[in-house]
Amino acid sequence: MSFPLRVNSIRLLNMLRSIKFAQSAGRLLKQGEVRRFVSVDPKRGTEFIFSRLSDATKASPLIAKLQQECWDGYVSTGRGCHTLFQLLDTDSSGAICWQEIRFFLENVRESDINPNARKEVLESAAEGVITFPKFQQWLIKATKVDQGLKNTYAMENCQASIGNAPKPDSDHSWNKHTMSQNLRRMQYAVRGEVVIRADALAAEGKKIIYTNIGNPHAVGQKPLTYYRQVLALCDLPAECGVDNSQIASAFPADVVERAIEMRKAIGPAGTGAYTNSQGIMDFRKDVANFITMRDQHVAIPSNIFLANGASHAIEQVLTALIGNNRDAIMIPIPQYPIYSAIISRLGARQVGYFLDEESGWAITERELELRRTAAVERDGLDIRALTLINPGNPTGQVCSRDDLEIICKFCAKYDILLLADEVYQRNIYDEKKEFVSAKKVAVETPGCENLQLISFHSTSKGFIGECGRRGGYMELHNIE
Repeated sequence: MSFPLRVNSIRLLNMLRSIKFAQSAGRLLKQGEVRRFVSVDPKRGTEFIFSRLSDATKASPLIAKLQQECWDGYVSTGRGCHTLFQLLDTDSSGAICWQEIRFFLENVRESDINPNARKEVLESAAEGVITFPKFQQWLIKATKVDQGLKNTYAMENCQASIGNAPKPDSDHSWNKHTMSQNLRRMQYAVRGEVVIRADALAAEGKKIIYTNIGNPHAVGQKPLTYYRQVLALCDLPAECGVDNSQIASAFPADVVERAIEMRKAIGPAGTGAYTNSQGIMDFRKDVANFITMRDQHVAIPSNIFLANGASHAIEQVLTALIGNNRDAIMIPIPQYPIYSAIISRLGARQVGYFLDEESGWAITERELELRRTAAVERDGLDIRALTLINPGNPTGQVCSRDDLEIICKFCAKYDILLLADEVYQRNIYDEKKEFVSAKKVAVETPGCENLQLISFHSTSKGFIGECGRRGGYMELHNIE
């Protein structure tokens, strides 16, 4: 019996665990295969081969690869903790030692390990016994971005709300160890610990001005009456609204006219019914007309997808895009944290490219090449997409055409999907600056004819500033 080197690592481990070694066990060959096993005592078959695997690990690229793949799987998915433990627990005793973890870390990229968790391993006594629960706790710390980050305020609020202290995690089947570790590692700063603390202070009677996120109405902005009136007439039954004989005395004529147009587009089922998965066709035609006028290049309604805000569209795209443990997304630094949060939750890796503050937060080709090379050649990642935020959030810069050409050519060169976050394209306050879309530059730049691009815009912020009324779209370019 033989096992090719390319076999799935978890499958290989399970096969090795489950094979009945009545007449044979195994040996490793450097040629890249686990080949026919040498004869051993049948009663010691499984234990023997895992002892041999353990002994051979330092010299075997196969085992190093196996350990790295299992580790990559856990870092990306938050799953496979049991597999990693079994890989180290060579005698199936249910316990390992710190020395075995140290040995394992030799085959794992240092950049993947939380420094504090690595330090804990290096400073621990070699004879210490580690059971699976303890290994699981260490693994969670080892893959946490910041070991010291804890939602202490959230826990305090939870205890206050239920009136007593929560039970220990071990008393519940769903707890911090059994939950999705990707979700646990996820950090969304604008709604994180600072906001939780602010809520607690507000509950004590303190006056808090929330500026953690763009939310104009929360700090006093009044709604635009036109939008509210049109929406009201779309929601109201016709006999109470557009068809009512008193409608002219209650609503302006332009509001009634627009509401009638929208109700016709929505159809007789009204606003309470499901729509086409891409959104209502007439509204997508409006979006396509807007893009065509903006870019002076034709936009097609079939390439438009309406969404529950730009954030929802971004999450949909990343969910569809990320499929493997080593997938990575390049994001600007500084960035709006929804990208790092979603990337973490979906089990991908983020590769930051730094904006040049001294040059007005400009994008340089050297920086892009440097970060990509390190990610691909050093870390073995597969760059699937690059995120561009223009105008910048939180930096506020407006990309020049030169910046956009650098980005488009870079993505076209390496066949990287360009995600253009253009939510703030109407919020430009420098008279010397002008917004130019990534799609316009891509269409007009030689060498970018086949560039795949998805652009995002938000009506919630970009048009009406009512962030609680979710609405947005994405346009797909060169994507079938």
